[in-house]
Amino acid sequence: MTHLPMLLEEQDLAGALEWLETQPPYAIADEIARMDEVQSVITFRLLDKDRALEVFEELDPVDQQQILEGLRDQAFRDLVENLDPDDRARMLKEAPAKVAKRVLAGLSAHERQMTAALLGYPEGSVGRFMTPETVALQQDLAVGEALEVVRRRGARAETIYTLPVVDRGRRLTGIVELRELVLSEPTAMVSELVVTEPPRAQATEPAEAAARLMRETNVLDLPVVDSEDRLVGLLTSDDAFEVIEAADTEDVARQAGAEPLERHYMSASVFQLSRTRMVWLLLLLVAATLTVSVNQAFESTLESVTQLALFVPLLIGTGGNTGAQAATAAVRALAVGEVRTSDLIRVIWRECRTGLLLGLMLAVVGFAVGAVFVGADLAAVVAITLIVICTWASTVGGTMPLLAKKLRIDPAVVSAPMVTTLVDATGLVIYFTTAKVVLGI
Repeated sequence: MTHLPMLLEEQDLAGALEWLETQPPYAIADEIARMDEVQSVITFRLLDKDRALEVFEELDPVDQQQILEGLRDQAFRDLVENLDPDDRARMLKEAPAKVAKRVLAGLSAHERQMTAALLGYPEGSVGRFMTPETVALQQDLAVGEALEVVRRRGARAETIYTLPVVDRGRRLTGIVELRELVLSEPTAMVSELVVTEPPRAQATEPAEAAARLMRETNVLDLPVVDSEDRLVGLLTSDDAFEVIEAADTEDVARQAGAEPLERHYMSASVFQLSRTRMVWLLLLLVAATLTVSVNQAFESTLESVTQLALFVPLLIGTGGNTGAQAATAAVRALAVGEVRTSDLIRVIWRECRTGLLLGLMLAVVGFAVGAVFVGADLAAVVAITLIVICTWASTVGGTMPLLAKKLRIDPAVVSAPMVTTLVDATGLVIYFTTAKVVLGI
């Protein structure tokens, strides 16, 4: 813990100012995100205008709203006016109606128009995350003329490192890097330097897909176009990183059987933490009743051979872990584009063989241990069950995320706990059925 909260509690504003002056914007934003509403607003008001904007852009939307609600009208208007349009649009997406109305009312006509245009794109699309403030070049310009355009219009753009090249109808024909312009002769033509057919994204496409395309193609900025291939903006690398981070955070939370937390963990209340986990726990509790039902259905089998109960935890635990491993691998492969829904049959075949191999290796160990403690017959039941359970669990865990994707459901929703619960119930059916066949119960 830094000493900033302590300085605020002691009302040592001079010490707080000194601390704030020595810290980078991201570190200050992290501290603000950890604070309660009163302390966060006090800290933010201590920052000068330019630094306040830098810190504000580092905050998550929910923390930005909290700051805005504590600012006076002039400070409020200055802050929202100087925000980048894409940052402003993301903040408004989750803002209460009164905050959104106040923000839009405080903007100039130009900024309001750009913000409204971004908000017109579907939620989660590239259009919500791109910057419309770009410097586009005509391909018939000389390098010297192009650099003059960059100098004249660059101050209003969010980025000038990637320069889209367009025709007279503003249709994207390629891109040129600022580095290439600076290193070329002033008399050279932009058309000689342009990279034609660069990676691009439709404004209505999912932002996560576009961000991962940037990572795969190693581009600094990604041109965004409309349905007629006209340039509408750029997805910058910093925004792409945020998109991927948010998507990965959501996937990790759902794979653990919880909803993603919308704010900083340290500033979230116990109730907010509980709320993100309770729904999934209730669903898993209901799903776990399947295991109870299976135990009741095979109660007579357990009474005939009570030693069967000894291996229940081992078998359902192994099956659950195998399914969870396969599900996690499948969700990750889908997220990074290594697997497509069209690969479903191939994934089923791969996971079936993987599970079979794992089951065979574990069965050897299971039989050896079981033979020592309960005899060869029951050990054989355990060994056979391990083979079947591992094969089944690996196949189910690996294919459920792909089936979810086909049904337009987030694959992470088919989380490891859900797969584990399903495999637990079906694993008991496999175990008791195998015991009845092998032991003749």
